[in-house]
Amino acid sequence: MNLAFRFSYFGDHFFGSQVQPLLRTVEGEFIAAARRLHLFDDRRTANFATAGRTDRGVHARGQVCSFATDMPERAVERLNQVLPEDIWCTAWAVVPEGFHPRYSAISRTYRYYFFPAPGNTAAMHEAAQEFVGLHDFSSFSRAGDRNPERRILAARVFEEGLFAVFEVTGESFLWNMVRCMATALERVGQEEAGRGEIARLLAGPADERLPAAPPEGLILWEIEYGISFTPLPADEKSRRYPVGRHRYHTLMAEVSTCLVPGGEPPG
Repeated sequence: MNLAFRFSYFGDHFFGSQVQPLLRTVEGEFIAAARRLHLFDDRRTANFATAGRTDRGVHARGQVCSFATDMPERAVERLNQVLPEDIWCTAWAVVPEGFHPRYSAISRTYRYYFFPAPGNTAAMHEAAQEFVGLHDFSSFSRAGDRNPERRILAARVFEEGLFAVFEVTGESFLWNMVRCMATALERVGQEEAGRGEIARLLAGPADERLPAAPPEGLILWEIEYGISFTPLPADEKSRRYPVGRHRYHTLMAEVSTCLVPGGEPPG
């Protein structure tokens, strides 16, 4: 039976998502968990694949993988029990023969979180509309030998708590494309550039390439296939993981405040 799993992960402690020898990766951990459950022996014969690669430090809320197995019930019931705490499955679906999580995708949505917010969020939102449509993204990616044209379906920038969030949906994306787009929007928010600068870079020719924003702010948010996924119950092991991370970073923020000259002790 061919199964697809929607899953999430924190990218901090992975050397990216793609399998790499001797390095901890998202795919490597997922495949190891599947093999421990005897869902398959060889990832190639099981046609294991994910929807796309994420770089070191990039996170995912809605990554998708698929594989063939003779034990679908075991996969659904037990994968979260053997996956590490920084990866967890959120939903599953039976998919037809020929389904591929990368090539069967209709659209993908990413979010980039800016902290602190760059400033003029309204100007960032207006500038983001330049990305919508079919454009040459050579200046906003590492296209290499690939076709640099990509179609963006929607883009927006909004505030969420202390963050400014850039959300973009497209049919497909190039390497570093969203992070380079985020760099351009951050410059707009800081009033170092305007909407016209983005239009100029999209018009080409690509005589310059923007640097990619730091990977820690990027989340693969959602992938649309036009199929229904069945939600999985929340995994308690993984639920505790972000809580622990929050406590750690809160503590470090308090400690750092004490170390800053003039900082007030916590409490």
